[in-house]
Amino acid sequence: MTQSRQVQQWLEPYWPGLPANIGALATTRRGGVSPAPYDDGQGGGGLNLGIHVGDQPHNVARNRALLAAHLPDQPLWLNQVHGVAVVDAGKVRPDSVPTADASIARMRNTVCAVLTADCLPVLFCDTTGTVVGAAHAGWRGLADGVLQETTRAMREAGAGEIMAWLGVAIGPVRFEVGNDVLQAFLKWAPDEQAEKEVRAAVVPIAGKPGKYLADLYALARSVLRRDGVTNIAGGEYCTVSNSGRFYSYRRDGVTGRQASLIWIK
Repeated sequence: MTQSRQVQQWLEPYWPGLPANIGALATTRRGGVSPAPYDDGQGGGGLNLGIHVGDQPHNVARNRALLAAHLPDQPLWLNQVHGVAVVDAGKVRPDSVPTADASIARMRNTVCAVLTADCLPVLFCDTTGTVVGAAHAGWRGLADGVLQETTRAMREAGAGEIMAWLGVAIGPVRFEVGNDVLQAFLKWAPDEQAEKEVRAAVVPIAGKPGKYLADLYALARSVLRRDGVTNIAGGEYCTVSNSGRFYSYRRDGVTGRQASLIWIK
Protein backbone atom coordinates (compact mmCIF):
# COMPACT_ATOMS: atom_id res chain seq x y z
CA MET A 1 0.00 0.00 0.00
CA THR A 2 1.30 3.48 -0.80
CA GLN A 3 1.63 5.75 2.20
CA SER A 4 -0.65 8.46 0.81
CA ARG A 5 -3.03 8.30 -2.11
CA GLN A 6 -3.36 11.13 -4.57
CA VAL A 7 -6.73 12.86 -4.58
CA GLN A 8 -6.97 14.97 -7.74
CA GLN A 9 -4.02 17.34 -7.52
CA TRP A 10 -3.23 16.82 -3.84
CA LEU A 11 -2.53 14.19 -1.24
CA GLU A 12 -4.88 12.73 1.32
CA PRO A 13 -2.65 11.47 4.13
CA TYR A 14 -2.49 7.76 4.77
CA TRP A 15 -2.93 8.09 8.54
CA PRO A 16 -4.00 4.89 10.33
CA GLY A 17 -6.35 5.56 13.22
CA LEU A 18 -7.38 9.03 12.05
CA PRO A 19 -10.84 9.72 13.53
CA ALA A 20 -13.64 9.75 10.96
CA ASN A 21 -14.60 13.33 11.84
CA ILE A 22 -11.18 14.74 10.92
CA GLY A 23 -10.37 16.12 7.48
CA ALA A 24 -6.79 16.47 6.27
CA LEU A 25 -5.00 17.09 2.99
CA ALA A 26 -1.72 18.30 1.55
CA THR A 27 -1.49 20.19 -1.71
CA THR A 28 1.17 19.67 -4.38
CA ARG A 29 2.32 22.09 -7.08
CA ARG A 30 -0.38 20.79 -9.44
CA GLY A 31 -3.81 22.12 -10.31
CA GLY A 32 -3.43 25.89 -10.16
CA VAL A 33 -2.95 28.90 -12.40
CA SER A 34 0.53 30.21 -11.57
CA PRO A 35 3.11 30.42 -14.40
CA ALA A 36 6.79 29.48 -14.17
CA PRO A 37 8.68 29.34 -11.89
CA TYR A 38 5.54 28.65 -9.81
CA ASP A 39 4.04 26.29 -12.40
CA ASP A 40 3.22 22.61 -12.00
CA GLY A 41 6.55 21.39 -13.36
CA GLN A 42 4.83 19.85 -16.36
CA GLY A 43 3.93 22.86 -18.46
CA GLY A 44 0.69 23.72 -16.70
CA GLY A 45 -0.40 26.17 -14.04
CA GLY A 46 0.93 25.70 -10.52
CA LEU A 47 -0.98 25.76 -7.25
CA ASN A 48 1.30 28.21 -5.46
CA LEU A 49 -0.34 29.29 -2.21
CA GLY A 50 2.38 31.61 -0.89
CA ILE A 51 1.87 35.37 -1.19
CA HIS A 52 5.47 36.23 -0.26
CA VAL A 53 7.44 34.42 -2.98
CA GLY A 54 7.10 36.78 -5.97
CA ASP A 55 4.05 35.30 -7.66
CA GLN A 56 1.35 37.73 -8.80
CA PRO A 57 -1.23 38.31 -6.04
CA HIS A 58 -4.15 37.56 -8.36
CA ASN A 59 -2.64 34.13 -9.15
CA VAL A 60 -2.26 33.30 -5.48
CA ALA A 61 -5.79 34.49 -4.76
CA ARG A 62 -7.14 32.26 -7.53
CA ASN A 63 -5.14 29.28 -6.27
CA ARG A 64 -6.39 29.82 -2.73
CA ALA A 65 -9.95 30.02 -4.03
CA LEU A 66 -9.49 26.72 -5.90
CA LEU A 67 -8.31 25.09 -2.68
CA ALA A 68 -11.00 26.69 -0.52
CA ALA A 69 -13.69 25.15 -2.74
CA HIS A 70 -12.71 21.78 -1.25
CA LEU A 71 -12.62 22.97 2.38
CA PRO A 72 -15.36 23.72 4.90
CA ASP A 73 -14.06 27.28 5.38
CA GLN A 74 -11.14 29.54 4.54
CA PRO A 75 -7.89 28.29 6.13
CA LEU A 76 -6.13 30.32 8.77
CA TRP A 77 -2.96 31.41 6.97
CA LEU A 78 0.00 32.32 9.17
CA ASN A 79 2.94 34.70 8.86
CA GLN A 80 5.53 31.99 9.46
CA VAL A 81 8.89 33.07 10.88
CA HIS A 82 10.62 29.78 11.85
CA GLY A 83 9.58 30.33 15.45
CA VAL A 84 7.57 28.38 18.03
CA ALA A 85 4.47 30.53 18.55
CA VAL A 86 1.11 28.73 18.43
CA VAL A 87 -2.30 30.38 17.97
CA ASP A 88 -5.82 29.11 18.54
CA ALA A 89 -7.42 29.41 15.10
CA GLY A 90 -10.86 29.78 16.63
CA LYS A 91 -9.82 32.96 18.41
CA VAL A 92 -8.29 34.74 15.42
CA ARG A 93 -10.22 37.39 13.48
CA PRO A 94 -11.08 36.17 9.98
CA ASP A 95 -9.23 39.07 8.33
CA SER A 96 -5.99 38.73 10.32
CA VAL A 97 -2.77 36.83 9.57
CA PRO A 98 -1.08 36.11 12.91
CA THR A 99 2.68 35.76 13.18
CA ALA A 100 3.08 32.17 14.31
CA ASP A 101 4.36 28.82 13.08
CA ALA A 102 1.53 26.62 14.34
CA SER A 103 -2.18 26.71 15.04
CA ILE A 104 -4.72 24.54 16.83
CA ALA A 105 -8.50 24.29 16.58
CA ARG A 106 -11.33 22.88 18.68
CA MET A 107 -14.31 24.12 16.68
CA ARG A 108 -15.79 22.33 13.70
CA ASN A 109 -14.84 23.56 10.22
CA THR A 110 -11.94 25.68 11.47
CA VAL A 111 -9.05 24.91 9.12
CA CYS A 112 -5.46 24.96 10.40
CA ALA A 113 -2.84 25.36 7.67
CA VAL A 114 0.91 25.73 7.19
CA LEU A 115 2.90 26.51 4.05
CA THR A 116 6.17 24.78 3.16
CA ALA A 117 8.68 24.23 0.36
CA ASP A 118 11.21 21.92 2.11
CA CYS A 119 10.47 22.54 5.79
CA LEU A 120 8.51 19.84 7.57
CA PRO A 121 4.75 20.29 8.01
CA VAL A 122 3.26 18.27 10.86
CA LEU A 123 -0.49 17.71 11.30
CA PHE A 124 -1.91 16.71 14.68
CA CYS A 125 -5.16 15.47 16.14
CA ASP A 126 -6.18 13.58 19.24
CA THR A 127 -7.66 10.11 19.01
CA THR A 128 -11.13 11.33 19.95
CA GLY A 129 -11.17 13.93 17.19
CA THR A 130 -11.72 16.90 19.50
CA VAL A 131 -8.57 18.99 18.91
CA VAL A 132 -6.40 19.39 15.80
CA GLY A 133 -3.23 21.29 14.99
CA ALA A 134 -0.74 22.11 12.24
CA ALA A 135 2.91 23.09 12.68
CA HIS A 136 5.63 24.43 10.38
CA ALA A 137 8.90 22.79 11.43
CA GLY A 138 12.04 23.81 9.62
CA TRP A 139 15.19 22.75 11.41
CA ARG A 140 15.25 25.92 13.53
CA GLY A 141 11.68 25.57 14.71
CA LEU A 142 12.09 21.85 15.22
CA ALA A 143 15.20 22.33 17.35
CA ASP A 144 13.61 25.19 19.30
CA GLY A 145 10.47 23.23 20.18
CA VAL A 146 7.62 24.16 17.83
CA LEU A 147 6.21 20.61 17.93
CA GLN A 148 6.26 20.50 21.72
CA GLU A 149 4.61 23.92 21.88
CA THR A 150 1.87 22.70 19.55
CA THR A 151 1.12 19.58 21.58
CA ARG A 152 1.23 21.64 24.78
CA ALA A 153 -1.38 24.02 23.37
CA MET A 154 -3.51 21.08 22.25
CA ARG A 155 -3.38 19.48 25.69
CA GLU A 156 -4.29 22.76 27.34
CA ALA A 157 -7.28 22.84 24.97
CA GLY A 158 -8.41 19.42 26.20
CA ALA A 159 -6.71 16.99 23.82
CA GLY A 160 -6.29 13.41 24.92
CA GLU A 161 -3.85 11.03 23.25
CA ILE A 162 -2.25 12.90 20.34
CA MET A 163 -1.29 11.44 16.97
CA ALA A 164 0.79 13.07 14.22
CA TRP A 165 1.32 12.95 10.46
CA LEU A 166 4.62 14.09 8.98
CA GLY A 167 3.97 15.83 5.68
CA VAL A 168 6.02 16.50 2.58
CA ALA A 169 9.55 17.80 3.31
CA ILE A 170 13.13 17.64 2.11
CA GLY A 171 14.35 14.05 2.36
CA PRO A 172 17.28 12.70 4.37
CA VAL A 173 19.61 12.18 1.39
CA ARG A 174 19.13 15.75 0.08
CA PHE A 175 19.29 17.94 3.19
CA GLU A 176 22.93 18.99 3.48
CA VAL A 177 23.60 21.13 6.55
CA GLY A 178 26.47 22.54 8.58
CA ASN A 179 27.68 21.97 12.10
CA ASP A 180 25.27 24.63 13.39
CA VAL A 181 22.34 22.31 12.74
CA LEU A 182 23.98 19.41 14.54
CA GLN A 183 24.81 21.61 17.53
CA ALA A 184 21.27 23.01 17.68
CA PHE A 185 19.83 19.54 18.08
CA LEU A 186 22.54 18.36 20.45
CA LYS A 187 21.72 21.37 22.62
CA TRP A 188 18.11 20.17 22.69
CA ALA A 189 19.01 16.55 23.52
CA PRO A 190 18.02 16.03 27.18
CA ASP A 191 19.91 12.77 27.75
CA GLU A 192 22.34 10.26 26.27
CA GLN A 193 19.68 8.40 24.30
CA ALA A 194 18.42 11.63 22.74
CA GLU A 195 21.98 12.57 21.77
CA LYS A 196 22.37 9.15 20.17
CA GLU A 197 19.20 9.71 18.14
CA VAL A 198 20.40 13.14 17.01
CA ARG A 199 23.75 11.78 15.86
CA ALA A 200 21.97 8.99 13.98
CA ALA A 201 19.82 11.56 12.18
CA VAL A 202 22.55 14.13 11.42
CA VAL A 203 25.42 12.17 9.89
CA PRO A 204 28.79 13.40 8.50
CA ILE A 205 29.26 13.47 4.73
CA ALA A 206 32.39 11.63 3.69
CA GLY A 207 34.95 13.95 2.16
CA LYS A 208 33.12 17.11 3.28
CA PRO A 209 34.44 18.21 6.69
CA GLY A 210 31.83 20.06 8.69
CA LYS A 211 29.00 18.97 6.40
CA TYR A 212 26.18 16.60 7.34
CA LEU A 213 23.02 15.04 5.95
CA ALA A 214 20.08 15.72 8.24
CA ASP A 215 16.92 13.61 8.46
CA LEU A 216 14.11 15.95 9.49
CA TYR A 217 11.68 13.06 9.65
CA ALA A 218 13.84 11.09 12.10
CA LEU A 219 14.48 14.18 14.22
CA ALA A 220 10.76 14.94 14.38
CA ARG A 221 9.92 11.37 15.37
CA SER A 222 12.48 11.55 18.16
CA VAL A 223 11.08 14.84 19.43
CA LEU A 224 7.49 13.60 19.27
CA ARG A 225 8.14 10.28 20.99
CA ARG A 226 9.83 12.09 23.86
CA ASP A 227 6.76 14.29 24.09
CA GLY A 228 4.49 11.27 24.43
CA VAL A 229 3.32 11.12 20.81
CA THR A 230 3.91 7.57 19.58
CA ASN A 231 1.27 7.24 16.85
CA ILE A 232 3.25 8.88 14.03
CA ALA A 233 2.49 8.41 10.32
CA GLY A 234 3.88 9.88 7.11
CA GLY A 235 7.41 10.97 6.33
CA GLU A 236 7.87 9.20 3.00
CA TYR A 237 8.33 12.01 0.46
CA CYS A 238 11.17 14.31 -0.62
CA THR A 239 10.41 17.75 -2.02
CA VAL A 240 13.83 18.16 -3.65
CA SER A 241 13.78 14.83 -5.46
CA ASN A 242 10.33 15.21 -7.02
CA SER A 243 10.21 18.37 -9.13
CA GLY A 244 7.05 17.21 -10.88
CA ARG A 245 4.95 17.18 -7.73
CA PHE A 246 6.43 19.47 -5.09
CA TYR A 247 7.86 22.94 -4.69
CA SER A 248 11.38 23.04 -3.24
CA TYR A 249 13.26 26.15 -2.18
CA ARG A 250 16.49 24.17 -1.75
CA ARG A 251 16.22 22.90 -5.33
CA ASP A 252 14.91 25.97 -7.17
CA GLY A 253 15.43 29.07 -5.04
CA VAL A 254 12.48 31.00 -6.50
CA THR A 255 9.50 28.70 -6.14
CA GLY A 256 5.99 28.35 -4.75
CA ARG A 257 4.60 26.98 -1.52
CA GLN A 258 2.37 23.96 -0.86
CA ALA A 259 0.00 23.66 2.10
CA SER A 260 -0.82 21.03 4.70
CA LEU A 261 -4.26 21.43 6.29
CA ILE A 262 -6.42 19.82 8.97
CA TRP A 263 -9.87 20.47 10.45
CA ILE A 264 -12.71 18.94 12.48
CA LYS A 265 -15.72 18.13 10.30
